[in-house]
Amino acid sequence: MKLRHLYLLLCVPGALLPYAQLLPWLAEHGPDLPRLFAELFSTRIGGFFGMDVLVSALVLLLFVVSEGGRLRVRRLWAPIAATLLVGVSLGLPLFLYQRQATLDAGANR
Repeated sequence: MKLRHLYLLLCVPGALLPYAQLLPWLAEHGPDLPRLFAELFSTRIGGFFGMDVLVSALVLLLFVVSEGGRLRVRRLWAPIAATLLVGVSLGLPLFLYQRQATLDAGANR
């Protein structure tokens, strides 16, 4: 299995696992962002994970823009949207897949 295919495969749990937690919460509370953030940061360990993910998402967005632009990766909007709509767990493997596919295509020229 090529590395890019492994990255693409990791997009599946990267999308499903976070939404398996979010969708039941949304079914119970609806799209209540203030409550979501209040519950996320209601404990120190929740705050730890929340801050870690927020910083990681920011770093990933910067990486996508800079590295994606440098390598001329196509459709950079996709990992940006994936990060904003799901999180780093989908945005990172999706961008790494796109990046590796671009690198592989360049090596085959």
